[in-house]
Amino acid sequence: MEIKWFGHAFFLIKVKDNNQEIKIAIDPFSSEIGIKPPKIRADILLITHSHYDHNNTVAIEGDYFLIDTPGEYEAKKVFIKGILSYHDNEKGKERGFNTIYVVEPEQEGIRICHLGDLGQKELTSEQIEEIGEVDVLMIPVGGIYTINAQQARDVVSQIEPKIVIPMHYSIPKLKIKLEGVEKFLKAMGVSGIEAQTKLSIKKEKLPAETQVVLFKPPK
Repeated sequence: MEIKWFGHAFFLIKVKDNNQEIKIAIDPFSSEIGIKPPKIRADILLITHSHYDHNNTVAIEGDYFLIDTPGEYEAKKVFIKGILSYHDNEKGKERGFNTIYVVEPEQEGIRICHLGDLGQKELTSEQIEEIGEVDVLMIPVGGIYTINAQQARDVVSQIEPKIVIPMHYSIPKLKIKLEGVEKFLKAMGVSGIEAQTKLSIKKEKLPAETQVVLFKPPK
């Protein structure tokens, strides 16, 4: 499995199925945020909520299977669960709803969780149960519109993933005001991480303890 980050909450997951490659895109953003989104071809597209910095479907090419609401889905032997959550800590009264996605490609046996614009300071016991075991967690850490660094650390403790990928934080050219990733790294007690352009992982090589993976911001 290969994971790429294009900034903000926009990811592309590539899964091998024999000689075929399956591409799963999550939360493509509009150029209005200050960063030009790449044109990506995908087989499956996940949208966590309907804000312009997460729902730019025109950036995605191909005859893709679109998922933008909670529920259970299967496409190309990829199992996807959408879980209702909130974009704020007032049960959606301020910024509305958000869908957490758990993605499990049958071909890889790796469970990925993308929290979208989670604004709840903590997950409910029901949400934790629905999420289940997680190998790779994509979590917002920039605060202001989502959980902040300290709250993100607490949510990581609730989920206990093998790999944590911070997202939705301040990067060059981004017009949306967010905090940087440094506060989250400090909260997690990690330093000296070398940022990557992509992440290649296999089930048997997942770390035994939670590891933070940092991506290079787009140019």
